[in-house]
Amino acid sequence: MKELSLGLRLLLGSGRQNRVRFLLMVTGGAVGVCCLAFVLAIPGILNAQDARQAARQPDCVSADPGLCESGNRAALEITRTDPYGSRPFTRVFLARGTDPVPTPPGLRAFPAPGEVFVSPRLHDVLRQEPGLAPLLPGKERGQISAQGLAHPDELYAYIGMTRGDLKGATRMTRFGMPYAWYPTVESSALDIVRFTLAGVVLLPLSVFLAVCARLSAAARARRLAALRLLGLSSKGVQRVNAAETVAAALLGAVLGLGAYWIVNQLVSRIGLPGFKWFPSDGSLSGETVLVCLAGCPGLAWFVGRLGARRAAATPLEVRRNAVAKPPAKWGLLPLVPGLGIVAGYCVAGATGHAPRDTKVSSVLMPIAVVLVGTGLVLALPLLSRVLAHRIARSTHSVSLGLAMRRNEMEPGGALRVATGLVLLVYAASLVQGVLIELDQVSKNSSPVQIYHVGLAHLSPKQQQAMEDIDGLRGHVVEVRSDTSGDGASPMVDLTALIATCGQVRAIVPDAKGCVDGRPVRLVDMAVGDYDNLTSPGQEFSLALGKGTVRRFLHLKVPSENLRYRDWSGIGALHSEVLLPPSTLPAGYRPAGAELTLVSNSDPDTVRHVLDAIGAVDPTADVDPVGINVDALRQVDVVKTLLAVGMVLGLIIGVAAYLVASADRAVERRSQVTALALLGARPWTLRAVQVAQVVVPLAVGLVLAVGAGKAAESSYLVTGGGDIFWDGEGVPLLIACALGAVVVAALGSLPLVGRRIDPELIRRD
Repeated sequence: MKELSLGLRLLLGSGRQNRVRFLLMVTGGAVGVCCLAFVLAIPGILNAQDARQAARQPDCVSADPGLCESGNRAALEITRTDPYGSRPFTRVFLARGTDPVPTPPGLRAFPAPGEVFVSPRLHDVLRQEPGLAPLLPGKERGQISAQGLAHPDELYAYIGMTRGDLKGATRMTRFGMPYAWYPTVESSALDIVRFTLAGVVLLPLSVFLAVCARLSAAARARRLAALRLLGLSSKGVQRVNAAETVAAALLGAVLGLGAYWIVNQLVSRIGLPGFKWFPSDGSLSGETVLVCLAGCPGLAWFVGRLGARRAAATPLEVRRNAVAKPPAKWGLLPLVPGLGIVAGYCVAGATGHAPRDTKVSSVLMPIAVVLVGTGLVLALPLLSRVLAHRIARSTHSVSLGLAMRRNEMEPGGALRVATGLVLLVYAASLVQGVLIELDQVSKNSSPVQIYHVGLAHLSPKQQQAMEDIDGLRGHVVEVRSDTSGDGASPMVDLTALIATCGQVRAIVPDAKGCVDGRPVRLVDMAVGDYDNLTSPGQEFSLALGKGTVRRFLHLKVPSENLRYRDWSGIGALHSEVLLPPSTLPAGYRPAGAELTLVSNSDPDTVRHVLDAIGAVDPTADVDPVGINVDALRQVDVVKTLLAVGMVLGLIIGVAAYLVASADRAVERRSQVTALALLGARPWTLRAVQVAQVVVPLAVGLVLAVGAGKAAESSYLVTGGGDIFWDGEGVPLLIACALGAVVVAALGSLPLVGRRIDPELIRRD
C-alpha cells in the first residue's frame, strides 16, 4: 500500500509538467473509452430494435386448430412493405374478428375500420407529399408511440379495415413472435460490421490507449530508476508506476463513459444518415460498463509494468541514459502468419479456387486482419531501426544524419507518433473492400425495373388503371396453365403470355417478326430452344373466370417460333407461348394471372410507379423484381456503421498523433536545446524533427498500403463476389498516405521553439 500511496502522491506533486502529462493521459483515456463504449453499444442498439420488431409481428396461436384456418372469430391482417426510396414503407391492414384481440404495440386501441395510425416520421412525410395519402385509406386518428417502432425514422402505419375489404388476408390472435422476420442487420451482415470495426476501431484504440499510458516514458523511467536506487524494491517500482497509470486510466474511463452518455443523447436525437435509434437503446449494459472500467485500467496496468521493467532491472543504465537494446525480432511474429493467410487467399482467388462462404474463412479472415494490424505496430520499430542505421551510414546530410541516428538509438520514440496514422491508412483499405462488396450486393445494373402484380383480387378497372400508370415502358399479362384441367388427360405445364406484338416490343429490347393475332412459341435468342421445354402440338389448358362462372380453354403449343432478345441480368418474359388477347372469350379473365409492368430503373421512376400501384389498390401484392427493400435498408445501416467506424478511427488516429506529438515535444526539449547551444540553426533542427517522423512514417505507410490492399483483396475473395482486385482504390489510399505524411511533417515543426532555455539541460 505504501508504494501505491507514493505513486498517487507523485502523480500530482511532481511539478506542472507531470500534471500536464496526467491531464493528457486522462483526456486520451476518456476519448478512447468513449469510442470503445460506442462500438460496444452497437449490438445493444440493434437488439433493442429487433426486439420491438418481433413484439409487433402478427401471429396466430390457439388451442383450437380451426381458429387459424377458417371462421370469423380471429382477426385478419395483411402486411405490405414497399420501398420508399431506399427505406421500407410498411402498412399493416387489420380487421376485427368476433374474439377479442390484443392492441398492437404502440397504440391505445385496436384500429376501427377507416382509422389510420402512423409513425411520427410518416406523419411528417404525408404533410410533405400528400400524394401518398391514397396508400392509407382512412382518416388519421393518432400516432404510434416508440414502443411500437423499431427506430424513430421508421415509416409504419396501422390501417383499420372491414373483413370484406381484406381479401387473401391471414388470421391472427396476437402480436409478438420470438424473433424478428426481418432483423435490422442480419447475422451475416453483422459479422461484416464486427469484422470491420475490429480492424478499424478496436485495434487502433488499443494502440492509442497504450500510447496514453506511455506518456513521458523517458522522464518517468528516470524517476522510477531513482526510486529503485534509493532502495525501493523491483515490485515496489512497478506498483508506483501502476498507481500512476491506473489512476489516470480509471479517471479517464469514468469521464469517457460520461462523454458517451452525452454523445448518445445528442446523436440519437439528431440521427445518422440511414440509421437512427432511441436514446434508451444506446444505454450501456452492466457488462459494457464493466469492460470499459476494467479494460482501460487493465491495459494501462499491463503497459505500465512493461514500461517500469527496465527501470526496475537496470536503474543505473536508465539514470545514465545508456543506449537501449535494439528491438527484438519477435515483433515480426504476428506479421508473418497474418500475411501468410492473406497471401494464401489472394493466390486462391488468382488461380480460380476462391472459397465460397466457408466457416474456416469466416474465422481466418478476422484473425489475419488483427495479426497484420498488430504486426504493423510491432514490426515498425525493428524495420525503422534497420533503415535508420543504413541511411545514417550512407548520407552526407547533417540533418538527415542526426535524425537517423536518433531513430537508431530510440526507434520507438517517433513511431509512437506515427502508429495511429499507419493504422488509419490500413483500416481505410479494409473499409474500402467492405464497401465494394456491399456495392455488388445492392447495385442494380439493369436498365429496366420489373414489377409483378397479382390479378386475383383486382377488378378490370383497377387493372386498367395500373396499365395506364405514367412512366411505364409497357405491360403484359402472364398466366400459368392449369395442369389439373377439367378431368381430361393431363396437360403440359407452361406459362402463357397474353399480349399484343406492340406490348411485347415495349418490354423487351428486340422482338422482330411478331404478327398480331397469331399465336407463337417464344424462344429467347440468348439461350435458344434449351430454355423452352415445350414442343409444338402439346396441349395445355387455361382456367378462365367470368364472375362466378368458371371454364377451361384447351389450346395447343404453336409450331411457329418468335425469337426475342430479353434484358441481361433481369428477364422481363418468363413465358413459353404468346397468345393474342383475342384468344380469350369475351368477358373472361384468366385465373391466377399476373400483371407484369416494366419501367426504367432510375430510383425516381421506381418510386413513382410503386406509389401509383399503391394508389390504385393499397393492399395489392406487388413484387418489384430485384428490389429487396429490407436488404437495401440493411445496406444503408451497415454503410452508416462503417462510416461511424471510420470517423471513430480517424478520431483515434488523430488523437494518438496529437497526444504522442505533444508528449514528444516535451521529452525532446532538452535535446533540441543542447543542439541549439552547440550552434545548430533552427531550420536544421526543424529538418531533423521532420525527418525523424516522416522517414519511419513513410516506411509504415508503405507497409500499410501494401498489407491493406492484400487484406482487402483476400476479403473480397472470401466474400463470394465477382470483384477481387480493385485498382480504382489505390490512388485514394496513396492520397491518404501522402496526407498523413504532410500532417505529420507539419506537426513536427512546432517542436523547435524560437527561445532557448538553458535551464532545460542544467541538470544534464
